[in-house]
Amino acid sequence: MQNPNKILFLDIETAPLTATLSEMDPTLAKLWNEKTEQMKSRAPERYGEDCTGETVFQEAGIFAEFGRIVCISVGFIAGEGENMVLREKSFYGTDEKKLLSDFAALLNGYYQDANSYLCGHNSKEFDFPFIARRMLINGIALPNILNVAGKKPWETRFLDTMDMWKFGDYKHYTSLKLLCAIFGIPTPKDDIDGSQVANVYYNEKDYDRIAKYCEKDVLATVQVYLRMNGQETIKEGNVIGTFTNK
Repeated sequence: MQNPNKILFLDIETAPLTATLSEMDPTLAKLWNEKTEQMKSRAPERYGEDCTGETVFQEAGIFAEFGRIVCISVGFIAGEGENMVLREKSFYGTDEKKLLSDFAALLNGYYQDANSYLCGHNSKEFDFPFIARRMLINGIALPNILNVAGKKPWETRFLDTMDMWKFGDYKHYTSLKLLCAIFGIPTPKDDIDGSQVANVYYNEKDYDRIAKYCEKDVLATVQVYLRMNGQETIKEGNVIGTFTNK
């Protein structure tokens, strides 16, 4: 087991690049429409004949080429045993390049050595590659821990609670919400969910609400990771973050 004090736990929230398809760069909009046709041909049971790029535009946020990161929340564990404290911080707002640059600075400053790891839930499939792609699109040099080019799978410093739960069963998917339920951990899904982030971001413009939601996912991931490694979870009063001060 890796040293929990050397792990940066994280979660991201994303949204489409623009509020509507008509606002997107015409070249990207055309490519999104082509992407929609591909999605329809690959999953006709999910995408009907009447499906268009406009009707499924809310899904653009799950693709780094057509989406943007609106929040990255991170957490790290200090101390051990009953004295463990989780410190959380969120990078969020309307300036994606700034929040990515600030996050890159954190990684470059504190997570460079070979004993440092990043951890999330379904993060190997989503969060880590999404962050790396959006950094490159925004002209930001990849921090070493995210730069996996030429590395073998066992040389990367990525941890994933969903991957851990698979135990080699690569077709198995388990949500963070379900893992919280079976381990008796309070669910983080008590406000919005991922499908609502774009509306909260573009229409309500409630960026704090998104960051609060994201930080709850980080806490849940930490608790699941600790339980899966036979350790006690963080006590309720030992969480210090952007929106908590306990």
